[in-house]
Amino acid sequence: MNGGHSGGRAAALPIPAAQDVHGEYDIIVFGGGSAGCTAAIQAARAGKRTALVEKNGILGGTTTVASVNFPGLFHAWGKQIIRGIGWEIIERTAELGGATLPDFSVVPDRHWRHQILVNRFVYSAVLDRLCLEAGVSLRLHEMPAAVQRGKDGVYVALVGKSGLKWFKASKLVDATGDADVTGLMGYPRCKGEQLQPGTLINDIGGYDPAAIDPAELKRVYEDALRAGEAVRSRFDMYNDLKAGRINMHVQDIDGSESQTRTLAEVKARRQLLDTVTMLRRVPGCERLEVRYAAGECGIRETWRIDGEAVVDENCYVSGYVWPDAVCYSFYPIDLHHHSGYHIEQKVLAPGIVPTLPYRALIPKGSDDLLVAGRCVSGDRMANSAFRVQASCMATGQVAGMAAAIAAGRNCSVRDVPLAELREQLERFGAIVPDVPVVANKRQHSD
Repeated sequence: MNGGHSGGRAAALPIPAAQDVHGEYDIIVFGGGSAGCTAAIQAARAGKRTALVEKNGILGGTTTVASVNFPGLFHAWGKQIIRGIGWEIIERTAELGGATLPDFSVVPDRHWRHQILVNRFVYSAVLDRLCLEAGVSLRLHEMPAAVQRGKDGVYVALVGKSGLKWFKASKLVDATGDADVTGLMGYPRCKGEQLQPGTLINDIGGYDPAAIDPAELKRVYEDALRAGEAVRSRFDMYNDLKAGRINMHVQDIDGSESQTRTLAEVKARRQLLDTVTMLRRVPGCERLEVRYAAGECGIRETWRIDGEAVVDENCYVSGYVWPDAVCYSFYPIDLHHHSGYHIEQKVLAPGIVPTLPYRALIPKGSDDLLVAGRCVSGDRMANSAFRVQASCMATGQVAGMAAAIAAGRNCSVRDVPLAELREQLERFGAIVPDVPVVANKRQHSD
């Protein structure tokens, strides 16, 4: 699989005539996942006419359609470090019986113990409600097809069930996870030579783990591997059966384009079916069945933007406070390798809480576009940590607020006053890192 850089634009469509523009917004947010929902809610609460464009028929992104329904991490070392709109979503979900919050005052022995299991339906309904309460215009089952800059704004072609329609906006937020809008606008993106594997979340049943002989399971599994009827997993198959879930690493896939994403989805389902077929040969597993499989294969990595600042591994693991730090992130380095079927994980040292800079949300040279979520600017190792849902929520709120300020001031997103951005984020409940005075002096030299 080849990686590389992307900076060229697709063939441009002409700017539409005024009578062909179907609507106008101050801000259009693309992608209704963890980052996009928080961005849209924030922009709308800041008083801006906001649309949220989502390709699926349900909000939540990876949390709902890929069933990675355990957002985190909002707390670090016994203290909350991400709050604001993302945390409000969690609290509302819990109030409706869709989540149980752990005791965050206790520092866990494993970071994942502070992830929060959410009911996917309740969570998605909460997102609907919060978006509509804020005044967000939901545009489900639509995707961006083209973006053109005009003298009086940005024109976006959305394609949906009724065809292609043009809309006008002041500022855009790319929360697609794959930097799709960044690519459409011709801003540079980067992608590794090899990408992390994907995972198709599933639940299995129809068998009694106590009736399974681990030695016989291993024999059947090894025979299937030699015959090419199964793929090797980094996980222990017997523990998978005890847990009621087949853990998967779907290798050599690319979720960055529709065609390659199609291949990834097909490969993931085939791998799950092949594994189930193999397991049914094991005594005690004859009636094993897949009782649930996510609608999408979870994608960990595709494009990352080439931003005004790049968060590298050293800055992340050292807890460096960027001069334009606007939010925290907390998760270990968590790179799922494309070969070897293992995870390279580097746990943060006690007391370390990484920060993310505003400039990492800005594609180089951008005036009208901000990026939030998985594809903000960083190297592969740092990205493997800050791609998680709570961090995406934090960057989403930053992007939504910054876009609102830029639209109100009619200025470039690069010219948003940092002091005003930080003040407004705190007004809406976000936790903003304290920036040392010395860092403020270095703001224009970093």
